[in-house]
Amino acid sequence: MAGEFLKDRRVLPIILVMALGYSGFLPFIMVSFLFALSCSKPAPSPLPKPAALVDVSADVLPGNLYLSEGDQEAAFDSSQGSRFLGSLLNDAGIPPDLARRIEDAAEGPSFILDLLACLSGDPFLWILVDKAHPLPDGYAPADLVSLSVGSYEVNRSGHRLRQAAADSLEEMAAAARAEGVTLIASSAYRSYEYQVEVYGRNVREMGREAADRESARPGYSQHQLGLVVDFGAQDGSIGDHFAQTPAGRWMAANASGFGWSLSFPQGMEAVTGYRWESWHYRYVGRDLAAFIDAYFDGIQQYALQFIHEWVKRSGD
Repeated sequence: MAGEFLKDRRVLPIILVMALGYSGFLPFIMVSFLFALSCSKPAPSPLPKPAALVDVSADVLPGNLYLSEGDQEAAFDSSQGSRFLGSLLNDAGIPPDLARRIEDAAEGPSFILDLLACLSGDPFLWILVDKAHPLPDGYAPADLVSLSVGSYEVNRSGHRLRQAAADSLEEMAAAARAEGVTLIASSAYRSYEYQVEVYGRNVREMGREAADRESARPGYSQHQLGLVVDFGAQDGSIGDHFAQTPAGRWMAANASGFGWSLSFPQGMEAVTGYRWESWHYRYVGRDLAAFIDAYFDGIQQYALQFIHEWVKRSGD
């Protein structure tokens, strides 16, 4: 992951400062990258404003990636660098044992390079969408394409995904089919209006408390990103049994290699807010999927919370 990023000429200043050692490495790597980025492209744009339909195929960067003046001063002081990262991990809700391992990883160059590689692309791959963080009002992706039978199957017509996710789904499904496994897309993009129906039906059928464990309120659903697929069993049905199907086992072992991440793992309801959903995968791209696996034990929620705090603090 870092190897591809190193091919970019903008990171050459980063390489030059590595000889300074870790005490000076993190601040200089941040400043060098951001200076080069600012010189090579227009200033980043803010997140979409409420009620705006967003062309997410454009090169849009939310907020800005510059540290506040106070944080820059802290970063340049080597005695404060670890405190900056430590407080960020704490604010992101990262468990202490995992936070310590991340701090150890951050002593070398790979962690920051991998993080910046994740942030250099489409922000909607890493935007935090959960019970506390909704999408902008009126958000709808502009590059949705219809899913049709190819290497994968669909349980009904009308499913759509963003172009990049659809392309990756086809590639992943072809690899699965080569191993005798068929992937079935049973749910994909849901508009805000459609999620109103889904959530309302679940509340009527099971009550609000139970519905909130497995159904997002309108505006808070990852499905609205157009980057999520609920994979079905052989008959197209969605349920816990998916984990024990050939497709479920194949996805658990291989999905991240194609840029897909399980959003709601087993035993993580207290972290994600939702019960285990072995079928719900979000396309985050190969860089971020590898970042999640390498540093956050494969827990998507932890990685996105960390990135959310990083970007928020950088934009203060």
